[in-house]
Amino acid sequence: MTKTRKAACLLFLTAVILVACASAATPLPPASPTATVAPTATVQPTATTAPTQPPATSTPVTALPWWNDTVFYEAFVRSFADSTTGPLTNDGIGDLQGLIERLDYLNDGDPNTDADLGITGIWLMPVAQSPSYHGYDVTDYYTINADYGTNEDFKRLIEEAHARGIEVIVDLVLNHTSSEHPWFQQAADKNSPYHDWYIWSDEDPGTKGPWGQNVWHPLGDRWYYGIFSEGMPDLNYNNPAVTEEMLNVTRYWLEEMGVDGFRLDAIRHLYEDGAVLENAPQTFTWLSDFYDAYKSVKPDAFAVGEVWTNTETAAKYVGQKVDAVFEFDLATSIISSINNRDRSALAGALNTAQESFPPGQYAPFLTNHDQNRVMSQLAYKTDRAKLAATILLTLPGVPFIYYGEEIGMTGQKPDEKIRTPMQWTAGANAGFSDATPWQPLNPGYETVNVEVESADPDSLLSLYRTLIGLRNEHSALRQGTWIPVEADNRRVYAFLRQTPDETLLALFNLNDKPESEYVLSLTAGSLPAVAEVTELLHGVEVAAPALVDGAGQFSDYRPIETLAPRTGYIIRFTP
Repeated sequence: MTKTRKAACLLFLTAVILVACASAATPLPPASPTATVAPTATVQPTATTAPTQPPATSTPVTALPWWNDTVFYEAFVRSFADSTTGPLTNDGIGDLQGLIERLDYLNDGDPNTDADLGITGIWLMPVAQSPSYHGYDVTDYYTINADYGTNEDFKRLIEEAHARGIEVIVDLVLNHTSSEHPWFQQAADKNSPYHDWYIWSDEDPGTKGPWGQNVWHPLGDRWYYGIFSEGMPDLNYNNPAVTEEMLNVTRYWLEEMGVDGFRLDAIRHLYEDGAVLENAPQTFTWLSDFYDAYKSVKPDAFAVGEVWTNTETAAKYVGQKVDAVFEFDLATSIISSINNRDRSALAGALNTAQESFPPGQYAPFLTNHDQNRVMSQLAYKTDRAKLAATILLTLPGVPFIYYGEEIGMTGQKPDEKIRTPMQWTAGANAGFSDATPWQPLNPGYETVNVEVESADPDSLLSLYRTLIGLRNEHSALRQGTWIPVEADNRRVYAFLRQTPDETLLALFNLNDKPESEYVLSLTAGSLPAVAEVTELLHGVEVAAPALVDGAGQFSDYRPIETLAPRTGYIIRFTP
């Protein structure tokens, strides 16, 4: 199980051009360690690579890149697992060794086992040096946070993950640094070469940020710009030296650390254009050059952007800027439709996503580290969480799961309460560590944990394992086209996922009661003559549709006599 891992070293191309064209560029400060390597020949980006999960049961479709064959798992290293061996053993803080020890839970590398979750990608929240617990204020882009281990530990994690067929992407914080970063510490001096790496004003401009926050912060007799907080000053990308250094950072993680790509934090804020503090035209231009740069280093590297805004705006970032973006509107709509027992929000958001993005180039999810956990938003109802999981893992795109979501962990803001330690067992400290965890555990971990749910075939965790297994097994769920199916009952929602040799029907009852008063109609797309119909998720009895002669469509179709409350089904049509 291999992927093309070619590398070319023209990462500096964009930055060099920018520097050459700048008539009055700031003198370039000394580069960070390992920042320069002699360039080699350019390798053009490739459109597709071999999938990383077990072979599908049907002929795979190769039109989409490897990330469309991947289910990603967002892991917060600090809260995932404390190591049981090594220098950081049982200090109450999760670390890279702890993550390595738990990799087999995520994917043991053996397609013939079913005790692992089956994910094929990991997104690591920030792992570079930082003074904060969350890591989004970086003080050294080239060094692993000492709480988590060393650079060598990280390389070993990459090796162990790849051996199991798991790709690894890391958070790359481009918009800002920590106010404790040596660059910013020197930048307060107007004569420092780092001064223009940040954005300064002699007076307080008095402007507010997009959500009404203060964005100008005092330092001495001047003011600096930081859209998120005074501890996170924004980098000045009008300075070519900043671009060059951040491209150095990008190249370092791809080549030296071996990552497979990045989650790009807060990219809609990279540039400011007067009063325009997000989605500025210069941001799109910069990201286009950045795209060329990271693809020149590793043509199959994957970059998914955090663009927390409406679908129409987020979609503008995809295509020669980043490979995909997270679909926030869709995430909200899934939860809304389940809570309201009405498909309208979900159907509208998914229609918009399908119309807005290149095929499959968006990342559906339920919640992430910045939002109240999905189980809390779903009123702590396991049946709702199961339905949400079924919807997520049958959607087009590149699905992401937030750690602990698969066992039903709960949590509401402040942020520390939605980033609590992973709940492994019913024992002391939930099996996270023998020491007192850095953050108190959520109540109820005695029953909501991996150990208990692994022993229960009807648990939320067992369903996640089944759903991910089905997605890995069926190319139609990973790379198939999406075709809407009409239902005459607003509590029922359905769509087809289809490849040339496989058609699956995803069918959902959003109601908290059984539904038998419904029929489905297919007016777009077509089905081949159906010889066999099988329900893959629950094994219930299914009727075949009566196809319209020559058209491959159907109407008045009720595949399952009565749909169970808040339940999703996956139905396979075999020609």
